[in-house]
Amino acid sequence: MHPLLILFLMVGIPAFVGLMFIFVRGTPQMRRYIITRIILTIPMVLILATVVFFVLRIVPGDPVTSSLGPKGSPEIRERLTQELGLDKPLPQQYVAFLGDVVTLDFGNALTSGRRPIVDELGERLPATVELVVPAAIVALVLGIIPGAFAATKRRGARDYGLRMTSVVIYAMPIFWLGLLFQLLFGVKLGWTPISGRLGAETSTTLDRTTNIYVIDSVISGNWAAFKSALHHLILPVMTLGLVLSGVFLRLTRINVVETMEHDYVTAARTRGVKEKTVVYRHALKNAMIPIITLIGLQVAILLAGAVLTESVFGWPGMGRYLVDRIRLRDYVAVQSVITMFAVFVALISLAVDILYSLIDPRVRY
Repeated sequence: MHPLLILFLMVGIPAFVGLMFIFVRGTPQMRRYIITRIILTIPMVLILATVVFFVLRIVPGDPVTSSLGPKGSPEIRERLTQELGLDKPLPQQYVAFLGDVVTLDFGNALTSGRRPIVDELGERLPATVELVVPAAIVALVLGIIPGAFAATKRRGARDYGLRMTSVVIYAMPIFWLGLLFQLLFGVKLGWTPISGRLGAETSTTLDRTTNIYVIDSVISGNWAAFKSALHHLILPVMTLGLVLSGVFLRLTRINVVETMEHDYVTAARTRGVKEKTVVYRHALKNAMIPIITLIGLQVAILLAGAVLTESVFGWPGMGRYLVDRIRLRDYVAVQSVITMFAVFVALISLAVDILYSLIDPRVRY
């Protein structure tokens, strides 16, 4: 089975079951809201794909020149242009592109051997998922828990220290922090590898099913590859997760501080409830509502950060692939990658909107 199909099944089946449960058990207003959000997601993806299509054809350069270089003869250039379909009128190219987007048949890349885009995505998308998901978890853990702690020490030294730290961390360029980690932990201390996804001794022994190496090593029982995959994940995950944790820390602190001023928190304190319980069970729970909204907004930033992180650490994911294909002016590959990013962001945004409407009774459909 194709790795891309396996990945979609792993994510899509639980999401579909959860959505159907909410759809069946929910109110008519909830069902109407879900249908409306799904319908609005489709034009959003198409608009972004359309913008990318025309922008790529406006900027200087083309895949023929990138493939042949300055030495290609006019005859070879003309033949390659016809083979790639770039000799057709722009409206005709656009209609063909929309047909590919609707059918999810992205065709073949214009460069690098003209491999099928599906095969390229099957190799690259799992690598990006393996990087982005742990980074998101790190960002939430390092943001929410210290943010709630800072709220309990309001206007104290630890509060000011955590707030200043969050600003400094969020202001750091991802590529600079990644290089710093490579020099310190990889080169100077020698604790972690500085690039790649697996060590040379395990890369040839791992059976690849999903192309998510952590999962593949567990499925095949290859614990040496499992250890190597985790070892290679440490630096890129910490780089991406640490930078994004700054905004979650500040937002969590602000919302917990506001929530702790509500009457039900005062009533819990007067009943003798422990302060830790008041903060982490009552105040933090209600402060999570705007944080959940921010998670959806941070998905696009997370993917943008993955582009820089993958470039710094030589991570063979979608971000690095996108940068390479932009350099080669490979229209088909760039359009396909950005369309996949758009679908991913749109689905996460849809999930966050539905979850938000479930946990916040003030939402009206």
